[in-house]
Amino acid sequence: MALLCSQISSSYLLGSCLTFILLGFLQSHFVSSAVIWSLKNHHNHHHYHRPMIQANQSSCALFVGTWVRDEAYPIYQYSSCPVIDPQFNCQMYGRPDSDYLKYRWRPLNCELPRFDGLEFLLRMKGKTVMFVGDSLGRNQWESLICMISASAPETETQLVRGDPLSTFKFLDYGVSVSFYRAPYLVDIDVMQGKRILKLEEIENNGNAWRSADVLSFNTGHWWSHTGSLQGWDYMELQGKYYRDLDRLAALEKGLKTWANWVDSNIDSSRTRVFFQAISPTHYNQAEWSAGTTTSTTKNCYGETAPVTGTTYLGAYPEEMTVVNTVVRKMHNPAYLLDITMLSELRKDGHPSIYNGDFSPAQRANPDHSADCSHWCLPGLPDSWNELFYTALFY
Repeated sequence: MALLCSQISSSYLLGSCLTFILLGFLQSHFVSSAVIWSLKNHHNHHHYHRPMIQANQSSCALFVGTWVRDEAYPIYQYSSCPVIDPQFNCQMYGRPDSDYLKYRWRPLNCELPRFDGLEFLLRMKGKTVMFVGDSLGRNQWESLICMISASAPETETQLVRGDPLSTFKFLDYGVSVSFYRAPYLVDIDVMQGKRILKLEEIENNGNAWRSADVLSFNTGHWWSHTGSLQGWDYMELQGKYYRDLDRLAALEKGLKTWANWVDSNIDSSRTRVFFQAISPTHYNQAEWSAGTTTSTTKNCYGETAPVTGTTYLGAYPEEMTVVNTVVRKMHNPAYLLDITMLSELRKDGHPSIYNGDFSPAQRANPDHSADCSHWCLPGLPDSWNELFYTALFY
């Protein structure tokens, strides 16, 4: 037993032999420190860069362009949409400005078709669209429901909210638009009170996705969370259990598990598969101000207009190198809805303190409380769905 405990403590396996035995995870062999070191340094050789042209597009670079003011926007009003969570409902919870609602995405060498909710319902009649992922996927799911509802206000509908699955049905057309909460895509099991993130297992979640006609996946933000925001206690890899691993390496392993599941279980002739790129955050004003602003805020709070032009000074999310690599190596690659760069320009689109879930104390302290991760509705996710609509039908 002393030798066994020594082996465990020499790696990143469970922190103590007692916990190891308590959880019932005793293994007959252990991962060598060389394997752990390889995982830890797996991404050191990568060079993170901004892709200039989306490979999915041959005639139009949908995801490279500028934001232009358009008085025809927004497509819907918050008061007319039945599903917007308080977290995203900025106008209801006191946001005083509205210019951020008046911007349309214009690709450099084409125009996007105008979103038509009735056309969406007719083309998708009898079918299911499912968004799978974290709260950014929920942001897009609610946006799409609002956009369709604005075009078909008389259509009978039904909303069933649950966890992990919520579904909104347009009953007259037999169309279901669902959200399945799976922030890591791969499975999480609870064993002896501990949350185990299973980097190589996805079947528990995947069973709920098989029957959808259109699947849109996203993941990213939860992989970097630490402390109280971390959604797991241990990671499982190759039958071994770790308190932590290099987060980019873990993301890559989880995405490979997802990609293998899609390749093995989804018939690409029947089901369209999308992957939404990493949604950026705006917590550091230096990323867009270049020292020219007179604002005293530190983050997205108080921002009322997009970054002008086509480039963003801030860092491009390094997770996107992982996403690009995994998606491109799929047997039937998912369509990459590459919203990262165009969203980086929208520093004005976040709830900041106008989040209905915030307390008065949080609203009074934007430097520490502002939500610069999610997006207001109406708002930027509507543009994601215009691109989704274009990729799906045109």
